[in-house]
Amino acid sequence: MSTSPVVPPAIRPYLPEDAALEDSSFVSILVDAPVTFSQISNAVPIQLQSGSNTLDVTVSVEGTTLAQGTVALNSTNTSFPFSLNSLQPRTSPYSISCSAKFAGQTFEATGSLSYLPNPPSDIGSVTKMDLRTGALLARPANGKGGPYAPVLPVGFYTQFDGYLAQNLSISAELAAQGFTIVHPVPSFSNLTALDLVLDAMQEAGLYLMYDMRSTYQNSASVTEQVNRIKSRPNLLLWYTADEPDGTSDPLNATSISSNLITSLDGGDGKGGAGYHPVSLVLNCENYFFTEYASGSDIMMQDTYMIGNNVTFSTVWHTLCTEDYGDCGCDNCKGSFEDISTRMDEFRERLFINGWERSKAVWTVPQAFGNDTYWERFPTGKEFVVESVIGVVSWDDPTTPDIKASASLLAISLSKMAPYIASPNASFRQITLGRVDVGLWSVERETLVLASNMNYENATLLFKDLSLEPSNIVQLLDSGSATSSDKSGIVFESVGSGAFIVTK
Repeated sequence: MSTSPVVPPAIRPYLPEDAALEDSSFVSILVDAPVTFSQISNAVPIQLQSGSNTLDVTVSVEGTTLAQGTVALNSTNTSFPFSLNSLQPRTSPYSISCSAKFAGQTFEATGSLSYLPNPPSDIGSVTKMDLRTGALLARPANGKGGPYAPVLPVGFYTQFDGYLAQNLSISAELAAQGFTIVHPVPSFSNLTALDLVLDAMQEAGLYLMYDMRSTYQNSASVTEQVNRIKSRPNLLLWYTADEPDGTSDPLNATSISSNLITSLDGGDGKGGAGYHPVSLVLNCENYFFTEYASGSDIMMQDTYMIGNNVTFSTVWHTLCTEDYGDCGCDNCKGSFEDISTRMDEFRERLFINGWERSKAVWTVPQAFGNDTYWERFPTGKEFVVESVIGVVSWDDPTTPDIKASASLLAISLSKMAPYIASPNASFRQITLGRVDVGLWSVERETLVLASNMNYENATLLFKDLSLEPSNIVQLLDSGSATSSDKSGIVFESVGSGAFIVTK
């Protein structure tokens, strides 16, 4: 059993403004108590007792009891509210210790709590990670103020010199298409042009994912860039390494860079949070995952499986096996399941490392083609099937079909946010006949987000999802509709859809 190898707070980081909030689950410690047969970080043997299934838990901060209560054995996401008034804001994180007692046995776990001071004048924004849901919380990107709200990032890695810098109206066009984030791709040789583009993004209300891929191992360059960018009101997160596993960067490179960025961005640079999370993308299925992932808050994966031969390399003219060869998609089978499998494996490795609460997993859908390994672009509908929550696609400019489908997804996601980003939602995932389904239930309503991975029509019955709808509202139509008798959902080839189903 493991009582949350890393015991996290619900929010990372907290600010003084959070002390007065009335939402008891917002200012709280999250405790998971999974029983597992796997060897994971901090897992220890447990002697189960018949008729007893609760643990008595005490959470302390640096020797002072913060919260107490009970947790059901094999449960997740139990919230222990506490008061921030008992703590003082500081740049270094507080050490959390958790003690759980069960039938004469004691289990120990640790964690950290970041409670930062109000941001100084050279910090233009704050992004909080909601570890209850995995969502990011931020104020509006236009810099005009407003409450924190969940941000579901949908956008593209976007070419800078030949695209964004050539037309300052592109940002407004992207915002009108429903996109929430832009990830400009360096280099940024013309800083005047960069400032103009970032100003246009802010005016359009687009968040910034700032990329230092080519320089993240250069401490002087990182320091200069962070100090120049951190005052931006629309800065959402930092991005350091682009496929460091594919280029065999030094195993500690991502951690060194992340610690430096955090030290410049309000944190202590020793593991505590700064005012913005740090992200990176990994290319391989599992090449020193733990070492590279340790230097990020948000993990991204780029499983590109459309239009390439995943068994024989068209670039290197060799076979691709589990041990040898490069076909542009590491250990892939050539189906959409490659993406969901990679996401699942990343989450499982986070769990094994004790990071399942403190780090999030995003995806990088393929929006390119006619390039090296990839003989064609995905279609718009294929792009939507690829895309799950946390979508920053490579790359833009892309085809009109992909852009239209991405816009359709982006606009609909704003209506899904109250379910996906709700800490009160219960979540289930089901795959039936290669139709992949996510269900978020809040009270009497359930968001059904489903994609048909077949290149033929498919039908999904509500009864197979344990749903008995009295009302159905469609939010996303990428080749899907309710059946004529309202008993289920009918999908076109690689069709997707989102529906609010009310009991």
